[in-house]
Amino acid sequence: MKEILDHAWLLAAVALAAGLMTGGLRRYALTRSLLDRPNARSSHSVPTPRGGGMAIVLAFLAALFWLSFDDALPQSWAWALLGAGGGVALIGFLDDHGHVAARWRLLAHFCAAAWILASLGGAPPITVLSVDIAQSWIGTGLAAIYLVWVLNLYNFMDGIDGIAGVEAVCTGLGGAALYLLAGEPALALLPLSLAATAAGFLYWNFPPARIFMGDAGSGFVGLMLGAMSLQAGWISPALFWSWLILLGVFVVDATLTLLRRLFRGERVHEAHRRHAYQFAARQLGSHRPVTLAVSALNLGWLLPLALLVGEGRLGGISGMTIAYLPLVALALHFRAGAVENG
Repeated sequence: MKEILDHAWLLAAVALAAGLMTGGLRRYALTRSLLDRPNARSSHSVPTPRGGGMAIVLAFLAALFWLSFDDALPQSWAWALLGAGGGVALIGFLDDHGHVAARWRLLAHFCAAAWILASLGGAPPITVLSVDIAQSWIGTGLAAIYLVWVLNLYNFMDGIDGIAGVEAVCTGLGGAALYLLAGEPALALLPLSLAATAAGFLYWNFPPARIFMGDAGSGFVGLMLGAMSLQAGWISPALFWSWLILLGVFVVDATLTLLRRLFRGERVHEAHRRHAYQFAARQLGSHRPVTLAVSALNLGWLLPLALLVGEGRLGGISGMTIAYLPLVALALHFRAGAVENG
């Protein structure tokens, strides 16, 4: 805990910086008319500035520099996150300001994943049904696909006020708790820094949102969370499963929605509003109860199970199955991936 207390000022500083920068980005977006305007595929009803997630990017990268300078984070890992995260944020920033073809975005995402995996030394030693799936080119390929999927699902799930910010805060806090449990308090500073920057942004994004995260922020946050989960797997394979549990709300909703759309032969890269959380927001008439429900699920259901798996008191696959089953039921109840008039 001493490492965290010694860096409490840094966490407060990046949270404040993210909040102040988000306010500045909001004024910039209003001046440049960078607005998300309501349409048939959106979940908001008034034009709202976008691109606030760049505050998370800049504040978190500043935290990376300081943690590396202070020897609280290996320089190789800091540069890995800086290079990969910066590239993803840049392509998202360009897309927020115009349009970047999906194939070029996907290429950039895989390049970022390759950068991170090269820095980590490949995929962590994950075993499924007594088979080590990581120590081969197949494992590395699966790890790359995993990183790209987490990056994109985070973008898909950033569709109502506050949900992406709340997920980043909850997952960051949960990841820090896992590292403390594993006796690695210094490593807890990384997810705590992400949680702090997301909290600063969330001041402006909590329902009713005054600015949206945008592709630059959502892609960056998704990649950072995916990278941290793989890093945790190198410390202990159980921690990788714990991170998958922490990400459960987003993983389940996005995956079910994608699979159902693929089954119907739809163009899955096109914008839509068919995720379970979007149906729930329309059914309840407000974004706030859905965002608060995601917080409750993360902290009241997923975090305790993730800690049990991290302690070794519950197997990784068993714990993930227990965690995901109610989430699948909720997603199906709220018609994840269904046709809106169906």
